[in-house]
Amino acid sequence: MKSFALTTAAIAALAAGPALAAGFAAEVDADGSGTLSLEELQVAYPALTADTFAMIDVNADGEADAEEIAAAEDAGLLVTNG
Repeated sequence: MKSFALTTAAIAALAAGPALAAGFAAEVDADGSGTLSLEELQVAYPALTADTFAMIDVNADGEADAEEIAAAEDAGLLVTNG
C-alpha cells in the first residue's frame, strides 16, 4: 500500500509540474529532473526490470516522464508486489 501511495504522489507531482515536483523530489526523483530513471522508479516498483523499463521509456532517453508512466500503468507494466 505504501508503494501505491508513493507512486500516486509521484505521478501527481510529475503531472502538476515543477512547483509540486520539488516536494516529491526528495523521496523519488533523486536528481530532481522531473522524470524518473529506472532506479528512481524502482523505489515505487521494486520488481521493475530493465527490460520492462525499456518498454516504458518510449523515447529511449533513459528517463520515464509523466506520460510514459501513465501509459505504462494503463498497459499494466507497472505492478507492485503486494
